[in-house]
Amino acid sequence: MWEGRFITAKRRGRWEYVSRARGIRAAVIIAMDEGTDGRHILLVDQFRVPLGRRCIELPAGLVGDESAGEEPGLAAARELEEETGYRAGRMENLGEYWSSPGMVSESFTLFRAFDLEKVGDGGGVPGEDIRVHRVSLAGFADWIAGRRAEGYAVDVKLLTLLGGAFLMAGE
Repeated sequence: MWEGRFITAKRRGRWEYVSRARGIRAAVIIAMDEGTDGRHILLVDQFRVPLGRRCIELPAGLVGDESAGEEPGLAAARELEEETGYRAGRMENLGEYWSSPGMVSESFTLFRAFDLEKVGDGGGVPGEDIRVHRVSLAGFADWIAGRRAEGYAVDVKLLTLLGGAFLMAGE
C-alpha cells in the first residue's frame, strides 16, 4: 500500500498492518547495574512522535538499518553504549518477541546485558535527545508510577519488570 524508508503499510486480504522495510529488525536490552548501592535497571526516555510525548523505555535500536546482515547482538551492544553510555561485558540472547502482533509484524530480539561498565554519557546519536535513567529495582514500580503521573508514556516492554507488581495487586 505504501512504503517509506523504515516502514511499510501492507494489506493481506482485509487485514491492514505495518512492517519494517528492508528486513530491518530491532534489539532491546535489559541492562542491570550491580553497584555497591544495590541493583539498578538502565532505562531511557525520548520524545516519540506517534505518542506526542516522551516515553520511558528499555534501551533499544534497529538492527540492519545501516548495514544489511548486521548481527542482533552487535546492534544491541552498540545501541546500549550509544543510548546509555554503558558497555556490556557479555550479552545473552533471550529470544524473539512481538509487541503488537495484531497491527505490526515487527519483532525484537531481547538481550540481557551483564558486567556493565560506564564508558560515556549516553544520550544517543546527535538529534535523538535520549535521557538516561539508572533506577533502583527496589523502587522501580514507584518510579514508573511517578513518571506516568508526570505524563510520560511507558513502553509495554517494561511489563517484564512490573509483572510481579501487577500479579500481586489487590492481595
